[in-house]
Amino acid sequence: MPAMPGMVDMFKNASGQQVSFDPAKLLEIQNQYLKDVTGLWNQGPAVKPEGDRRFASDAWANNPMAAFSAAAYLLNARTLMALADAVQGDAKTRTRVRFAVQQWIDASAPSNFLAFNAEAQKKAIDTQGESIAKGMANLLHDMKQGHVSMTDESVFEVGKNVATTEGAVVFENELFQLIEYKPLTAKVYERPFLLVPPCINKFYILDLQPENSLIRYCVEQGHRTFVVSWRNPDESLAQATWDQYIEDAVIKAIEVTQDITGAETINALGFCVGGTMLGTALAVLAARGEEPVNCATFLTTLLDFTDTGILDVFIDENFVKYREAQFAQGGLMPGRDLATTFSFLRPNDLVWNYVVGNYLKGETPPPFDLLYWNSDSTNLPGPYYTRYLRQMYLENNLIKPGKMTVCGEQIDFRQVKLPVYLYGSREDHIVPIGGAYASTQVFPGKKRFVMGASGHIAGVINPASKKKRSHWIGSSTKFPKDVNEWIASADEQAGSWWTDWAAWLKPQAGKQVAAPKTYGKGKSYAVIEPAPGRYVKAKA
Repeated sequence: MPAMPGMVDMFKNASGQQVSFDPAKLLEIQNQYLKDVTGLWNQGPAVKPEGDRRFASDAWANNPMAAFSAAAYLLNARTLMALADAVQGDAKTRTRVRFAVQQWIDASAPSNFLAFNAEAQKKAIDTQGESIAKGMANLLHDMKQGHVSMTDESVFEVGKNVATTEGAVVFENELFQLIEYKPLTAKVYERPFLLVPPCINKFYILDLQPENSLIRYCVEQGHRTFVVSWRNPDESLAQATWDQYIEDAVIKAIEVTQDITGAETINALGFCVGGTMLGTALAVLAARGEEPVNCATFLTTLLDFTDTGILDVFIDENFVKYREAQFAQGGLMPGRDLATTFSFLRPNDLVWNYVVGNYLKGETPPPFDLLYWNSDSTNLPGPYYTRYLRQMYLENNLIKPGKMTVCGEQIDFRQVKLPVYLYGSREDHIVPIGGAYASTQVFPGKKRFVMGASGHIAGVINPASKKKRSHWIGSSTKFPKDVNEWIASADEQAGSWWTDWAAWLKPQAGKQVAAPKTYGKGKSYAVIEPAPGRYVKAKA
């Protein structure tokens, strides 16, 4: 197989440039492949595909032809990945090859095709073809809605059974609505709390159900809580820039929160790119000699873009130039394109699993609030998107003092001296733990870094009441440059990081005062509509 004509061309296409292999390594892979093929052939019908949940059911084991095809696929997959690992070149080239090869491997699995999927065939026989009919109906439904169904979306409605924490919209402009939430305690802390979620997604990841809502948790802790709800951009925002989002959204939300509450300073939280935007806004304000934020929390946030994980395979000068040309006159980056990109970072879990279940087996995926949110995509203004790509992902200018100018101010995080709480998820594939930890080297003031278990979303949305997973806490004064050194010295704590964060935030919130009886502030910030507002309900 390694000597198959076109193999080198295949890997060249994967990397975008000429590739070469170590001849000795290539020979070793070839010899191992021939040995394994011989062993597989000698087993014949008795072969059992093992170690892969796609082929774990009895239907595969009891069908010799299917079992053999699965075992042969797994052997070919191992060999292809061995070849990918044998490619000579720089780290980015090797990562690109591995990513592309893994995509080919995942897409070509026999489980993805009715002609080879023994489990789907057995179900078709057992249901007398009903599963095939349902599968076709599911396919037509998904083609009409424009994406693969990951959950039964008909079960959920924003404002009805997700995003249900009680509150009101008290301000809006063309970029965002500001929601104030109803206090759940007789007294609240005098320093209000503002959450800035990512504008790549909708804010209600922080408010799915009452039992897993970070927003409700904040309110229950006695914080007077405000949340930015981003508008889902349409053509009227096709020219919107990164600077507009910083000045007219994040900084504006800070100012409005101050105006409504009368507080001299507020506390703030940014999640993912919301954290990048919050950090940028704080640097802009610091350059202006303003410090309206007392302390800040950053959840799975990149400020230093040195370690961007698997997303780095997409980013190079040619790709960024292509996007810049595409949006030179403005335009929208479609939410579906962004959602597809993120899904194919984990294709077996977020793509092929649903192709098999929905279409080959005719199953309806069970209701799951998180996957409903995941399918509720948002557009991005092209100019905003391209500046984010070049200045941060490609050139990493945000952390270089004076290199990047935003809202007329030179960005220098050495001036952002407020206390910060930094959180990263250990298995995050979007903001790697090293990327989240790198912010410890950016902020000069007091800081606390905590690592949670699981990934980008499940690690963050880990309610304290569930007592699930773990988190790790290390020194509050020593932050070595290498995240692995920090991890080696950290202590594992059972349960959610939420309780640790709440304990950190409490002394930053000031004294307690009587909870407000009304939303907003007089006629200046009158209630516009009940939470969650209409912006979050707009579809891409």
